[in-house]
Amino acid sequence: MSVLAALLVGLNAFFAATWTHAYPTRPIRMVVPYPPGGAADNTARILWPRVGEALAQQIVIDNRGGASGIIGADIVAKSTPDGHTLLHDASAFAVNPALRKLPYHPLRDFAPVAMLMRTPNMIVVHPSLPVTTTRELIDLAKARPGRVTYASSGFGSAPHMAGELFQSMTKVSMVHVPYKGGGPVYADLLGGQVQLFFGSIASALPHVQAGKLRGVALTSSKRSRSAPQIPTIAESGVPGFEIYEWNALYAPAGTAPAIIAQLNAATNTVLAMPDVRQRFFQLGAEATAMSPADVGSYLRGEMAKWAKTVKETGIKAR
Repeated sequence: MSVLAALLVGLNAFFAATWTHAYPTRPIRMVVPYPPGGAADNTARILWPRVGEALAQQIVIDNRGGASGIIGADIVAKSTPDGHTLLHDASAFAVNPALRKLPYHPLRDFAPVAMLMRTPNMIVVHPSLPVTTTRELIDLAKARPGRVTYASSGFGSAPHMAGELFQSMTKVSMVHVPYKGGGPVYADLLGGQVQLFFGSIASALPHVQAGKLRGVALTSSKRSRSAPQIPTIAESGVPGFEIYEWNALYAPAGTAPAIIAQLNAATNTVLAMPDVRQRFFQLGAEATAMSPADVGSYLRGEMAKWAKTVKETGIKAR
């Protein structure tokens, strides 16, 4: 080996070592744009302490709820792209562009880093509603247009959009009743004040197992290990129906590819840990590892789906 070649090898090793220790240089701020105690926050508190250990740096969760996640996302979009301020967002990140004028653009102002988890919703109905299958629900809604009520945890939420897509694909008309969170929904659903809810499987399943609500179908493309007895909407007469609540990690646009790669590797390593996967399973969620490029593709597909659904249904932002 020549002196020049040896020098170059040495320099490459030096810079590689220097870069490895250059990030992260201080605690990482993880913005979760929803209040404490919700699904995204629960996922964050399982995942980020372990990823912080892998990165040898603390990850501090910063809950910035409001405006369907827009407030927190905007903070990250406008932050310095050095990997020390990141966004842990839910599926509303892909819905918001179809419903609202945003102070940022999900594709231009963010760099996808990692997928975190996906979880299906479950159609649950009050026992007084005379349906046990998706086909029976469709037939009833067609026989009673505008009389079947379905709740959501808020305008633009995953349960709301699941209901809108269901109506669009089955050509039925139901009445949307928005609530401020899933807690109030279940209080009224159990009491019979509202008839139907596309609830997260983690929140819906205990009521189904207790016999207080009836589980009709899942919004996923395949059955869930958490409730294998519940069929999917797609297998029950609505082919192609697929909705998940999902969480992903984003950095501000302009973040160095090496930092994104390091975050992706650390996150995927933790997602593969058996105890982490088990804790996600207990929430009805599936730990889901992807490359940054695959996250970007998934996001674009979700944005296109919801733009089409909003156009077809004519729903307007509130």
